[in-house]
Amino acid sequence: MIYSSDKKRHNFIYTFLLSSLLIAAMFCSFSLTAFAETVDYAALAQERKSLPIQSNDIESWPEGPEVSAESAIVMEAETGTILYAKNIHEELFPASTTKIMTCLLAVENASLSDTITFSNDAVFSVPNDGSSIGMDVGESITLEQALYGIMVGSANEVANAVAEHVSGSIDDFVKLMNDKAKSLGCTNTHFANTNGLQDSNHYTSVYDLALISKEFFNNELLCKIGNTPRYHFEPTQTQPDDFYLNNKHKLINGEISYDGIVGGKTGYTDQARETLVTCAERDGMKLICIVFMEESPTQFTDTVTLFDYAFNNFHLVNVSANETRYMPDDSLFFESDHDVFGKSGTILKLDENSTVILPKTSSISDADYEISYDLSDTELADYPSAIAKVNYSYHGVTIGSAMICYSESSLAANDDSDITAVHPIYINVKILFAIAAAIVLIMTIIGATSSKSVRTHKSVSRSDRIRYNRRKREFNKSNKKIKF
Repeated sequence: MIYSSDKKRHNFIYTFLLSSLLIAAMFCSFSLTAFAETVDYAALAQERKSLPIQSNDIESWPEGPEVSAESAIVMEAETGTILYAKNIHEELFPASTTKIMTCLLAVENASLSDTITFSNDAVFSVPNDGSSIGMDVGESITLEQALYGIMVGSANEVANAVAEHVSGSIDDFVKLMNDKAKSLGCTNTHFANTNGLQDSNHYTSVYDLALISKEFFNNELLCKIGNTPRYHFEPTQTQPDDFYLNNKHKLINGEISYDGIVGGKTGYTDQARETLVTCAERDGMKLICIVFMEESPTQFTDTVTLFDYAFNNFHLVNVSANETRYMPDDSLFFESDHDVFGKSGTILKLDENSTVILPKTSSISDADYEISYDLSDTELADYPSAIAKVNYSYHGVTIGSAMICYSESSLAANDDSDITAVHPIYINVKILFAIAAAIVLIMTIIGATSSKSVRTHKSVSRSDRIRYNRRKREFNKSNKKIKF
C-alpha cells in the first residue's frame, strides 16, 4: 500500500510538472509568436509599400507616391474623379470606419432631438474591451449626442442603439446599410454589423467606402461632427455621467497639423489593422483619402503624403469658363425671337458651376468629351432646365461632367412657367446648311432659266421687226412702180 501511495504521489508530481512544462512551453510559444507577428507586421508593411499603384499606369498622369497601405484611394468629392488608386476594389475589413455609414443613415432616417435608449442587446452584444463610452442599459441620450459618441468616441454600443432606434432592430438596420451601399454603387461591400467589429462577412473596398464617404461629407452637420477633436457629455436625468471624449484621429485632434481638414474616422481590429478615412478641402477641391491595412502611425503620415500629392498635382477647372470646342456661337444659331424689337437672348448655355479635375500640366482642350441626351431623374431634379450632359475623360479616366441647359432668358421668354414642360429642339447645323445651299441652287437655276427666256423673247421680237420693215420697204417700192 505504501508503494502504491508513493507511486500515486510520484505520478501526480510527474503529471503536475509535465503540465507546468507544457503550459510554460505554450506561454513561451505564444510570446515568441506574438513577437514574431510584430516583426512580421513591419515586414508586411514594407512589402505592401512595393505593391503596384494602378493610377501610375495612366498616360500623362502625375506619378503617385508609395504608401504602406494594402489599398488606398484619393477621390475628388464633387466629380468623383479618382486621383490616386492602389488596389481600390480589393475587399478588406473596414473596422470602425464602418460607422460612417451608420451615422449617414441615422441623419437620413431620424431627427437630432430623438431619444436614443440603450437596450440590453445594444450594450452587451459588444465586447467589454472594445470601444465604448460606458452607456448602461436603460440610459438615454439624444441622437445628436449619439452621433458625437460614434464619430468622436467610436462607441460600439451607441452604434447599436442608434440602429435599433432607426430600424427597430440591429439586423434590420444592417439590411438598410447594405441596401444603401448598393444604391450608392458599391459592388464589393457587405455589412454584418453597425460598428465594424471583426466578422468574416463584414467587408468593403476603399472605392466603395469613398462612395459612402462622398455622401457623408456632402452633409454639413456630419462634417461638423466628424471634425470634432473633443466632445463633452454633461449629466442629464437620463444619463448621470460627466465626461469628455477625445478623437483619436491625429489630423483632427491637432497632433498632426494639416490645413483644410473637413473630417474623418479611424478604425482598428487585429485583422483589419489600421484603417482611416479623411476629407480635406483647398481651393474649392474637396478630397477624400482612405487607407486600409496600415500600421500605426503610418495611416496618418501616408494620408498627409497622399493629400499633398493630390493638391500639388491637380486643379479644378470650370467648364463654362474654359470650354470652346462644342458649343456653337449662339448669336448665329441659338437665339429666340419673342421680342418685337429684338432678340430675347441665347437659348443654350453650359452650367456655370460644372467642373472637371485635371493635372495642373493639362488644360480642358486635352480632355475627351462625349455628349449624352439621356439624363437620369436625379440629374433632371438637380438641373431642371438641362437638355444634355457632357461627360469628360482624360486618357480613359473620368474627370467630371457638365450640363447643357436652357438659359434663363429663354425660359423667361417662354409663356409656360413650368420648366419641365419645355421640350428641347435640336438643330443640326449641317442639315441647315444643306437646305440653305439647295434653296440657293434652286433659285439660281430658276433665275438663269428666266433670264434665258427673256433674252430669247427679245431676240425673236427684233427679228420679226426687221422682216416686217424689209417687207414694208419692198411693198412701198412696188407701189411706186405701179404709179408710173
